[in-house]
Amino acid sequence: MTDPGDAPAGHATRSHARGVPRQRHTSGSATSGHAPPRSAPSRTGSRARPKPGAGRRARPMGRGRRILRTAAISLSVLVLATAGAGWWFYEHLNGNLHSVPLTDGSGDSAGKEKADSFGRTPINLLVMGSDGRTNASDCKLGGGCSRTGVQSGSNADVEMVMHISADRSNATVMSIPRDTVTTVPACKDTETGVSTNGYTGMVNSALQYGPACQVATVHRLTGIPIDHFVKLDFSGVVKMSDAVGGVSACVDKDVYDTYSHLKLAEGTHTLKGVAALEFVRSRHGFGDGSDLGRTYSQHLFLSSMIRKFKSAGTLTDPTAVYRLADAATKALTVDTGLGSIRKLMGLAADVDKVPAKRITFTTMQTAPDPGDSNRLVPAATAQSLFATIANDQSLTNSSGDKTAAASATAKAPASASTVPAAQIAVTVENGTTVTGRASAVATALLDKGFSSGTTTGNAAGTTSTTTLTYGSGHKAEAQTAAKALGLPSSHLKQSDATGTGLTLVIGTDWTSGTAYPAPAPADTKTATANAHAETADQSKTCAKVSPYKTVSLDGVAMTPTQAYRAATGTKDSAP
Repeated sequence: MTDPGDAPAGHATRSHARGVPRQRHTSGSATSGHAPPRSAPSRTGSRARPKPGAGRRARPMGRGRRILRTAAISLSVLVLATAGAGWWFYEHLNGNLHSVPLTDGSGDSAGKEKADSFGRTPINLLVMGSDGRTNASDCKLGGGCSRTGVQSGSNADVEMVMHISADRSNATVMSIPRDTVTTVPACKDTETGVSTNGYTGMVNSALQYGPACQVATVHRLTGIPIDHFVKLDFSGVVKMSDAVGGVSACVDKDVYDTYSHLKLAEGTHTLKGVAALEFVRSRHGFGDGSDLGRTYSQHLFLSSMIRKFKSAGTLTDPTAVYRLADAATKALTVDTGLGSIRKLMGLAADVDKVPAKRITFTTMQTAPDPGDSNRLVPAATAQSLFATIANDQSLTNSSGDKTAAASATAKAPASASTVPAAQIAVTVENGTTVTGRASAVATALLDKGFSSGTTTGNAAGTTSTTTLTYGSGHKAEAQTAAKALGLPSSHLKQSDATGTGLTLVIGTDWTSGTAYPAPAPADTKTATANAHAETADQSKTCAKVSPYKTVSLDGVAMTPTQAYRAATGTKDSAP
């Protein structure tokens, strides 16, 4: 490959003397301001009045000073006690957590998110709701143990992939219906010893072989890297809803699901404890009576919980925070990457950064399984939704509306560097078959005020991807150059070599123009088609009660509304 217009014009050396402000250290001893105490006159026998001119006795400590001294001592004790209680609290919560390695017993990799040039990494978390009756408490809440007794296995009847963007500006929560048929890889639950060589079956069944197997199954189904997981059981839902003081939920008609036992009058209710569990478990009360309708009502429930977390006072009340933290850590099984309070707090802080209007809840598009009408397979449009999440693309814009905006990580660097362009020289190399590419881009940099030390040349060979490589200590300069060229931050990388500056290798993805071509916008209309997408700020949305005869009362098929009116002797789940 030859490019006469890109021959090296000489290598300029540059040296930046950057002043580092000195830190000033001040020292000194604090003094009490009190003079040394005077010696009191000797006393023998009874008290004697001092003679004129004799030294005066020290005046007894006043009441005010005694109170201050007592308060100071009490405060010191309180500080020590509080610190001790804080450490105990921290260790107590850590002790509550149960964690499992993300790949424990799974033969498949769950993928790995890559940090962008700013060190920011998207988070993909699989949230699992287990139907396991593995203890007496869950048997009582879930039922079905009268014949089988306490069970050893469980299915992931609730599966949601939570994606938090690299820049923490938006999030997507995608539900995967439990009836979806997919390929489960070879797995072994290291805690129970139960294993499989792999099979085709319902996606929720992978949890029988451990949480890591469920993660690997979802990754294989969607192609989305999964960084972490959280598993919650029946009693966990009850504890969490109680800890937050209940969750507000609305139903558009009277509803009685005779299977989950949810019974609510039309309108808005505060769901606590068992009522909350009945709501999120109800699949016959909403939609068409399938698992799809259940995912929609679960989105409404979680949206309401998120709004409550973000509301004033919820996370500022120490008692409420303790109840919530204690309940959450007792209720959750997490991967070892989240297996500490510090890490869970970091995750909570990341979620809290995202405005409710930019948290999108959606459900994976499905179609009937050709081999079984009671099962589902991913629809063709689901691939677009998977790609949108995997590529860190937002389904909303800054106003919260659905948009076709480009991905957060595909955008040019958001913040400019503090290094002036005039101090930055770039070696521009042509990695395309187009003559003059390096010269054109280098000229554009010079026109934008970059250093005259900017040079051009040919790359070692043709490359498909444009990259801007920077040496140690030159990251800020690289961000400035990338911003000037419109180069996405994902194209920046740090060199392993020391002492190198900036080298821009132009790839075949940039064969014309002096600004890097904008990435194709996310096709959110396709990504969310038939996916029932809503944002978490939609507080007035009510769950749609099924108009079909999805329940049965005394052997008679009824709609959930008919069942509500007929079951006059059954108490409502919530007032």
